[in-house]
Amino acid sequence: MRSLSTVPRVWRRLDVTVRDLPFAVVLTAVALVPSWHQHGTRLADLVPERPFGPVGVLVVAVECLPLAVRRRWPAAALALVFAGFAGDQLLGFHTIGGTALAVALVSAGTHVDRHRPATMVTASAAYAVLMVALSRAGSVGAPDAVLFYACFAAMWGIGSALRLGRLAEAERTRHAEEAARAAERTRIARELHDVVTHHVTAMVVQAEAARYLTAAPERLDETLTAVSGTGRQAIAELRHLLDVLHPGHGGDMRALVEQTRRAGQPVELVEQGGSPETPGGAEATAYRVAQEALTNALKYDHGARTTVTVRYGAGEIDVRVSTDGSGVGTAAPGGSGRGLRGLRDRVGTLGGDFDAGPRPEGGFVVTARIPVGATS
Repeated sequence: MRSLSTVPRVWRRLDVTVRDLPFAVVLTAVALVPSWHQHGTRLADLVPERPFGPVGVLVVAVECLPLAVRRRWPAAALALVFAGFAGDQLLGFHTIGGTALAVALVSAGTHVDRHRPATMVTASAAYAVLMVALSRAGSVGAPDAVLFYACFAAMWGIGSALRLGRLAEAERTRHAEEAARAAERTRIARELHDVVTHHVTAMVVQAEAARYLTAAPERLDETLTAVSGTGRQAIAELRHLLDVLHPGHGGDMRALVEQTRRAGQPVELVEQGGSPETPGGAEATAYRVAQEALTNALKYDHGARTTVTVRYGAGEIDVRVSTDGSGVGTAAPGGSGRGLRGLRDRVGTLGGDFDAGPRPEGGFVVTARIPVGATS
């Protein structure tokens, strides 16, 4: 059951052309079935003057197979499909492959981003040329031509509506992530206030106490060492927080792991795939997940073997940080949990999945799946 549940995720990771190819192949095979010829779209009363043969196979292939690239190159796919459709109509085959034109029009209306008006005008002109050629070869009435054009225009309109919905959803996602980032900055600002207040207060108290220890040099040295240590710890924590607050700062995962190693945590970094050029907040969120998980590992399982696995896929980034439970806690158990809750919300606004909890064999694990295409 678990393997079946991973099928949709594996399918989404495949290249879009690979995902569109099966439909194109199936439609091609159906259109080649001899008994189903003459059952497709018929714009004119034409009968084939030659047997189906290799010419028919070529026409169907040009008409259907370009649907495999209908999302990657929608304008080119529409041009090829229309060329095959025109051959199908002019030669009188009228195969089921004519359905491909409707699919190509919907896809073009959805995915053509550049030169949309030019694409619409070119497609309309090509349709007019086809109507003229069909009227000379057979009989096409003006009402029929207008009706078919309206149907084809409706297919483009459906695609345009889908495109507008997609853009609106991307805009909502952008606003949601901006709100999540603002909430995260507010939380970190509170942490910043706590760090400054705690450590500076401790340094002031220790410095005041040092004034009365001039007669005890060994205790004076111990107190001044404590002041210095508190100051260094405050600086380290401030740098940590300011890095997170830096706008658009995704962070260097290797540097984060090396910094954690220097703090006494044996960390292994496993990276799979290449880090993509993500226009949204996916990579920054992945860094933030690893950063929070490693911070918790230092606090609650210090010294335990820790593994950070980052897999960069075509459509998402998977992050997994786990400890083996062999370390010791250096902070009060439990914690506020605000950091993990904030990450859960932040990953959720991007349409991803986040989970954190103890491992059955000991230790703790944090996992996140972050879609790359989400806009920030």
